[in-house]
Amino acid sequence: MVKLVSWNVNGLRACVNKGFNDYFRECNADIFCVQETKLQEGQIVLEHGGEYRQYWNYALKKGYSGTAVFTRIEPLSVRYGMEEDSEPEGRIITLEFADFYLVNVYTPNAKRDLSRLDYRMEWEDRFRSYLLELDRLKPVIVCGDLNVAHQEIDIKNARSNRGNSGFTDEERGKLTSLLESGFIDTFRYFYPEREGAYSWWSYMPKIRERNVGWRIDYFLASERLAPRLEDADIDCYILGSDHCPVVLKLKDAAGAE
Repeated sequence: MVKLVSWNVNGLRACVNKGFNDYFRECNADIFCVQETKLQEGQIVLEHGGEYRQYWNYALKKGYSGTAVFTRIEPLSVRYGMEEDSEPEGRIITLEFADFYLVNVYTPNAKRDLSRLDYRMEWEDRFRSYLLELDRLKPVIVCGDLNVAHQEIDIKNARSNRGNSGFTDEERGKLTSLLESGFIDTFRYFYPEREGAYSWWSYMPKIRERNVGWRIDYFLASERLAPRLEDADIDCYILGSDHCPVVLKLKDAAGAE
């Protein structure tokens, strides 16, 4: 079995001071993906016993965005960004393994006033094209903070939030289009009707303890990986960020029919 974990840490240095390393050890992931690292090269050292290879995509803007992947499995290739092998906001890392591509992504936020919604829509189209290009070569697993609650079941107060950043019809529609083009929302694959399953909560007082949240962190997988899907989970009890980790367990390739 291959265990994959994804976590938007909302600042890795701060998260390390709030239990990141404890969770990293305890979860025992084969591949651990991080979004919103908010640091530059040389600002942190994570050894983890030398057990994991590390790949980082730093944003040019200091203290902003950024992604990282820690993997026990050596990738065949690594790519940063979509069209070019670079990306100024550090949002994407693609690792190629023998039997699938892994794409770790931190999707741009449309912003509270929706001033970045047009950019978000254009980015979503490019990202979908990129994933389909990879999918033509081998199956794809996408993980990360997609900055959208897809359905009403994925958000506590759907009616009052409709049209807000992260729950606009436009953003939700782009995720629908991606899924319809051949991808599985792995959590909903296993738990289509589970309510109260969220991965992000506002820092406002009492919000998290009352579980007033959004599910905006995902593992998506190419449909032909369905026979290998073992389980998906949300580690909602893990603190240290306004997001919590999400998990995907994948059967070994030999176990797939």
